[in-house]
Amino acid sequence: QVQLAESGGGSVQPGGSLKLSCVASGHSNSRYCMAWFRHVPGKEREGVASIGSDGRSNFRHDEWGRFAVSQDGGKNTLTLQILNVTPKDWAMYYCAARILAGDGDYCSGSLMPYDYGFWGPGTQVTNSS
Repeated sequence: QVQLAESGGGSVQPGGSLKLSCVASGHSNSRYCMAWFRHVPGKEREGVASIGSDGRSNFRHDEWGRFAVSQDGGKNTLTLQILNVTPKDWAMYYCAARILAGDGDYCSGSLMPYDYGFWGPGTQVTNSS
């Protein structure tokens, strides 16, 4: 079983920045595909950011420029940075992951929830103003 632990949520003002981290554990010697999603009550969960095996980042179509995502060399920590926070960024953020199946498998940077089988409990980002 894979465990995902998100951190970094909290209160942030409009125009501020935030940094969220997710650590995957529980499956020794495994590599993970990981992504960030967010959810606001009354709206659908949406994919926010991911990174592919080739190192290319993938973001929501309207968030290029404000978001940055990185995955550590060990591939079990995914970090999301959001600059110039806007009200639409206040949400519950979830980390998602799947285990790479083997040498022939790769991370596509997908932002589709059905591509991930493991989810963290979430970390809340709220308005501090």
